[in-house]
Amino acid sequence: MNFDHITRPLTEDEAKAEAERIMARSFYGPQTPPVRHMPTSFRDDTPLPAYGNTPPVHQDDKRIVPAWAAGIAVASIGVGAGSVGLGCCAWLVLNGLASVTLNGVLMVTLPFAGFAMAVTAIGGAISKARSAVTNNVYEGSVTQNTEINNTSNQRGIFSRTRNDVR
Repeated sequence: MNFDHITRPLTEDEAKAEAERIMARSFYGPQTPPVRHMPTSFRDDTPLPAYGNTPPVHQDDKRIVPAWAAGIAVASIGVGAGSVGLGCCAWLVLNGLASVTLNGVLMVTLPFAGFAMAVTAIGGAISKARSAVTNNVYEGSVTQNTEINNTSNQRGIFSRTRNDVR
C-alpha cells in the first residue's frame, strides 16, 4: 500500500478535490459518478527540431463566452468610440464658438436669414394664390325656430338638465 498522502501534507488543490469527494460521497453515497477533470493546459509532445524555429501547433478554441455576450461587448465598444467622437466634435464646435466675433456670426447667419426670408415670401405668395373667392348666394325659404324644450331631473344631490333647441 502507498501511504505517501499520510506522511506529507496535501496541496490546496488536492485538499479541495478530497473535500469535494468526501462531501459528494456523504450526500450521494458510494454510487457517486467519478469527477470529470478538464485539462487546464496544453502539452505538446511533438519532438522539437534540431535547429530553427518550432512550427506552430493547432490549439482548439474552447471559449466559454456566449455569442450574445460577445455581441454586447462589441456593441459597447462601438458606443464608447462613438461617444468619444461626439465629445470631440462638441469640443471642437464649442471651442470654435468661444472665439467668435460679431462680424463672423453675421456672415454665417446671413445665408440662413436670406433663405428664411425667401421661403416666407414664396409661402405667402402660394397662400394668396390658393385662397378661393367665394360668393355664397342662398336662395330659398329660411325657417327659424326658437322653441326650447327644457327637461330637468334631480335625485338627491345630483341633477341633470337637458336643453333641446328645435
